[in-house]
Amino acid sequence: MEPETFPEELADALVGVQRLIRRRLRPRMPDPRLRGAEVELLRLVVARPGVGISDAAKDLALAANSVSTLVNRLAGAGYLVRETDPADRRAARLLPTAAAEARLGEWRRLRAELVRRQVARLDEADRQALHAAIPALRKLADTLREEAEES
Repeated sequence: MEPETFPEELADALVGVQRLIRRRLRPRMPDPRLRGAEVELLRLVVARPGVGISDAAKDLALAANSVSTLVNRLAGAGYLVRETDPADRRAARLLPTAAAEARLGEWRRLRAELVRRQVARLDEADRQALHAAIPALRKLADTLREEAEES
C-alpha cells in the first residue's frame, strides 16, 4: 500500500462498488426511478419515522429547501406522508408509507443477493479481508459524519 495514493484508491474503490451495485439493481426496481438523495431520505425516514425536515437536512448534510423538494417528490410518488408536528404546528414530521418500506426492503434483498453472489466468487483470503475491513469502514463513515456535523 502506497500511503500517498491510498486515500484516493480507497475512495475510488468504494464509489466504484456503490455505482456498480446501483447500476446492476436499477433495472430490477419498479418505476419511478429514485435518485440517490431520494433513497437516502427514504432510508432515514424508515429508520426514524417522524423525523422533521430540518433534522433530516442536518443528517443528510443537505439544505432544508433541498429536503423539502425531495419530500414533495416522494410524497407525490406515494412514499412519504407529511404530518403536522403536534409540538410545533409550523413543522412537519415525515412518515414512510407501506410502499416505501416495501421498496427499500426489496432493494436491500436484491442488494444482499447480488453482493453475496459476487463475494462468493472471491477467494477465501479476499472474503476474509473484506469481512475484516467492515469495522474500519464503519468507523470511517462515523468520522465523516461527525466532521460534517461539526462544520
